[in-house]
Amino acid sequence: MKFGWYTELTPVERRTYWACFGGFTLDSLDSTMYALLAPLLIAVVGISRPEIGVLATAGLIGNAIGGWTAGIVADRFGRVPVLKFTILWVAAFSLLAAFASGFHELMVIRALQGLGYGGEAAVGGVLISEVVRPELRGRVASSVQAGFAVGYALATALMPIVFNLFPETIGWRVMFAIGVIPALLVLMIRKTVPESRIFEAEAKARRNGGAKNPFWQIFQPAHRRGTLLGLMLASGVVGGAFAMSAWLPAYLRIDLHLAVASAAGYLAISIAGSLTGPFASGLLSDKIGRRANFVVLVLCQAAVVSVFLFFPVSPTATLALIFLHGMLQSGLAAALLPTFAELFATHIRANGAGFCITGGRGFASIAPAAVGLMSATMPLGRAMGISTLTAFAVALVAAIFMPERSGADLEQDDHPERSDEMKANHVEAARIDAVCRDDQSENRISRIA
Repeated sequence: MKFGWYTELTPVERRTYWACFGGFTLDSLDSTMYALLAPLLIAVVGISRPEIGVLATAGLIGNAIGGWTAGIVADRFGRVPVLKFTILWVAAFSLLAAFASGFHELMVIRALQGLGYGGEAAVGGVLISEVVRPELRGRVASSVQAGFAVGYALATALMPIVFNLFPETIGWRVMFAIGVIPALLVLMIRKTVPESRIFEAEAKARRNGGAKNPFWQIFQPAHRRGTLLGLMLASGVVGGAFAMSAWLPAYLRIDLHLAVASAAGYLAISIAGSLTGPFASGLLSDKIGRRANFVVLVLCQAAVVSVFLFFPVSPTATLALIFLHGMLQSGLAAALLPTFAELFATHIRANGAGFCITGGRGFASIAPAAVGLMSATMPLGRAMGISTLTAFAVALVAAIFMPERSGADLEQDDHPERSDEMKANHVEAARIDAVCRDDQSENRISRIA
């Protein structure tokens, strides 16, 4: 797979990339701890299984509210300030969870933490999409989604270390306290990551007498089609993900009769697929377009899910299918970021992207409940398959009718007169980057000599 696009990034593009990637990674580290610590919260804190479900729901509700709210604020005050604030917010409430004493405190903390994670995901996707050049946007903006898999892997790797050092009664608190680490990322962002020039141009125009932009503008006739199709696309993509991820551990144990250790190994394969998917999806979307990328990935994912859930397969084939499922699903989720950034104008971009992504998550939360209800009258695998394929059908219809905006020049769309200036800026930034590299190479040669 080609990762040569990274060498083409200017210094500013790279710093912004790592800021957004780090935000996804560290917020994922914090948010996935609840699922990983659920057995201990039941055994040590005394939280019941239904209450664990309520904690998950509280996080999803906070996520949905936070994504749209942060998007509205980011369109008003800037992408970078809101990104920094949401990362600090997530870290703060992870630390507070370490001092919680029971279910009700954790429920409030989980909901409030969800506000920050939803906001970081929406604003980070918009920031990287605005900063990176159009011809690289799909690959770069999609790949930051791989940070979610990295964060999940880090949280999983930390658990045995922490619980070897601390007893269970303290270890779960230490795990939550580790979640304050994302706050350190803000120091790097503050020093090295500038605001998006596209947003700054829009803000300047607004200060010079531009029209006010109410948050409901995304529902007005000029934008309504894109907003509703974006919401529909996100609902289908995330709904398919929720229907599988929420029930996959149970399916491996109940229907495939795997031992706990074996099931954990299969889930690790899924995480590995989730790490590679965003890179493959971004490369494909830049080559064939956003719409075609969604159609291809949805059809491939539907085929993988159908074979996995409706047909008997060997253990080796099961491993391959789980890897493909993780790769395709993360690729679909990652493709939403650049697609929504290109769908909306700058003055409503974070607002629209935040609404579509987090609103889609809200509708998608129906999928796991639907699987549970259907599994009362049919095998779990069949219920998972029906719910997942229904969600993918919704995503496929939305993708087919979605406006094609692949590689759109976001600054030219808002300010056509600035197009030549923007291109010149990119050329100059690339030239400076090349000169810096040459100087570094000459210095290394001099030291060797």
